[in-house]
Amino acid sequence: MSDNAVYDRLDAAAGAVAAQVITWRRHLHQNPELSNREVNTAALIADQLRSLKLDEVRTGIAGHGVVGVLKGGQPGDRVIALRADIDALPVTDECGAPYVSKVIDENYPGGPFPVSHACGHDCHTAMLLGAATVLADNRESLPGTVLFVFQPAEEGPPVDEDGGARAMIAAGACDNPAPTMAFGFHVTPYPKGYIGYRAGNQFGASCLIKIVITGMQVHGSTPWAGIDTMPAVGAILTGIGQLYRQISAFDPVTVSIGHVEDVGRFNIIGQTTTLWGTIRCSVESDMADVQKRLETLAEHSAQAYNCSSTVDYLQNVPAVHNEPPWLAAGLPTFQRVVGADKVVQTQATLGYDDVSEFVNRYGGLYVTLGVQDTELDDNGNPRPITGGRGVAMNHNPHFYADDDTLVTGVRLHCNVAYDHLTGALAPTS
Repeated sequence: MSDNAVYDRLDAAAGAVAAQVITWRRHLHQNPELSNREVNTAALIADQLRSLKLDEVRTGIAGHGVVGVLKGGQPGDRVIALRADIDALPVTDECGAPYVSKVIDENYPGGPFPVSHACGHDCHTAMLLGAATVLADNRESLPGTVLFVFQPAEEGPPVDEDGGARAMIAAGACDNPAPTMAFGFHVTPYPKGYIGYRAGNQFGASCLIKIVITGMQVHGSTPWAGIDTMPAVGAILTGIGQLYRQISAFDPVTVSIGHVEDVGRFNIIGQTTTLWGTIRCSVESDMADVQKRLETLAEHSAQAYNCSSTVDYLQNVPAVHNEPPWLAAGLPTFQRVVGADKVVQTQATLGYDDVSEFVNRYGGLYVTLGVQDTELDDNGNPRPITGGRGVAMNHNPHFYADDDTLVTGVRLHCNVAYDHLTGALAPTS
């Protein structure tokens, strides 16, 4: 059978499973689970993979990770890992859909939290389940092996737990057989059906910040009898806004504090205040420099107000880096799937994704798929179209994804998998 005939069969099979993909996505959207708590999500995935009669279904990897193994019917040594993340966020769901999430996790550390798929991982999971269905039905045409990697805790596990891509790899998720390519994509507010790519860093490097400022607890009526942490916290928050001036302006960085937690009340000056945040760097080598400067800022600001400080950097995630040879090999496939006019270069972003652990280890690509009612302006940024639902960024309570675009993601997974297994999508030496 010719390659074109296989492409036609894959695309037709994707169309046939499209309605089921939407059903999976809506179910997952209505029943989201936070990082390292993806019990029911993993069970749904495993049940569906088992129904496809794959060669192997591995469960319980790094918590709730699932890997399906499909060996093709044609001879071939290549192995592609198709990856989707499966966890949700502690964000209220205001997307406006009839299948809106009303889930509250009462027991999650720091909670209770509302839970929603405000980053689109429900889409990722459903599309990869669709691709597994299509490829399993066409296994006789595949010259090699496909790994369907469903990863928990991409958003980061609780700070006292392990999890995510690095933990899956350490647990041997992809050891046998080892991939010759890793691939995935992330839904974004780009126009529906657009594939976005970037040579070099598609996403930035990241780490989680924990700064603890310690003073001396005392009654709020006698601050002179204790040591108040709040002035030091204020100085740190103000100083963070100047850190960017100490790093090259040509290499964007950001330091954001998203949560401040103290142990006081309105009439108690607390003993400690903890700042939680994130560092993002477009150039991975800048991370150590930014971390050192933040540590110095915290230490000296605390000392200025007779406090002490500790700074910990947790959950380090490397940048997602698309090597130009891999990208050159992948572009023809992307263009065949959606059309050359819908394959566009994206601007730099400081978002992160720990799929970098897979791409950096095995080689491969990570791109984006537009799923919103938008168009690109002259600068390549998404803007709302008339009569549409607007622009809603990932992690925003109003984030939404177009169901009818999910079949494009299924086709993208399947076409990339087939092209890599045949050798059409591989970097030239």
